[in-house]
Amino acid sequence: MIGIVSWATNAANSAADITEPSTASVRKSVFGQMPDSSPIELYTLTNASGMRATVMNYGATLTSVQVPDRDGRMDNVTLYLDTSEDYLRGHPLFGSVVGRYANRIAGAGFRLDDVRYELTPNAGANHIHGGREGFQRLLWKAEPVQREQAVGVRLTHTSPDGHEGYPGNLDVTVLYEVTDDNHLRMEYWAVTDRPTVVNLTNHAYWNLGGAHSGDVLGHVLTLNADAYLPADQQKIPTGEIRPVEGTVMDFRQPRRIGERIEQVEDKNYDHCYVLNKPTDQRLSFAARVVHPPTGRVMEVFTTQPGVQFFTASFLSDRFQGSGKPYGPYHGFCLETQHYPDSPNRPHFPSTVLRPGEKYHELTIHKFSVQ
Repeated sequence: MIGIVSWATNAANSAADITEPSTASVRKSVFGQMPDSSPIELYTLTNASGMRATVMNYGATLTSVQVPDRDGRMDNVTLYLDTSEDYLRGHPLFGSVVGRYANRIAGAGFRLDDVRYELTPNAGANHIHGGREGFQRLLWKAEPVQREQAVGVRLTHTSPDGHEGYPGNLDVTVLYEVTDDNHLRMEYWAVTDRPTVVNLTNHAYWNLGGAHSGDVLGHVLTLNADAYLPADQQKIPTGEIRPVEGTVMDFRQPRRIGERIEQVEDKNYDHCYVLNKPTDQRLSFAARVVHPPTGRVMEVFTTQPGVQFFTASFLSDRFQGSGKPYGPYHGFCLETQHYPDSPNRPHFPSTVLRPGEKYHELTIHKFSVQ
């Protein structure tokens, strides 16, 4: 049986502190409010076996994912902040949906159908993650979802023509679901009334030892990618698709994240990998991460052609959850997406969306234990 209930909660309570598992359910609470007093809502998704995820409608943000370790101990394995005020003050995209275009667009602009569109420059002269007021800074409409063996929340937003420089009115839907077999599904749809470009992802920071267990350098990572995209000093792809063979970028076999990080520029992975995509299927294996001390395993499957692997060396005690500070390498990101700067790189998979077409991508995180 699936139940949907509502209650109010103090905005100072962390999403990770909600601990009321029962049967599969969707629970709605008030987490805080926007500057215009609009309520910020929190949806807690609990499956029949007790896995729990919480999603905030501000930024369509994933604020917690609680899964068991090999001894059955539950912990939140994604980084989060304590209050809605903390999120409103700004954060490094902890769990938010970013768009219209995830990652970077060189020169903050692109040409489409012989028209040049100028975007908001917010990374030097370049554009990143949808601009200064990207999807991560907007309040989405939300409604609970229930189906057999899954519970979820559907979030919708209409991005107006010209927002941050993008053409076309864009209707976007994001669906988060937790299934009874401990899968977290993130599904995206979009339609437009003018030709535009779209590239959506979720920017969760994962730590399978628990959000406050320290750095992630001992996690063991496998990436299903024979190549990656070299980039310049501003993280703009050069256009080359380079084999990982013989480089510190090679995670085709399981390796500790920190095993060779000292050899990486800036001692930080922040690279887009070109996923190996079978020609007969869109949804395919992208990555596997194991945390040996707890036995937690996360496998990622996606329809997207790439994944940005990021090790967050910049994190500091400026950001805290449950009053505890984060530090360098305390989370890693696996942002499934199209390639950075695709609108300016015709040989990259296209991110163009036209009227009458539907943008649709799916990423699944499968949690288990060794």
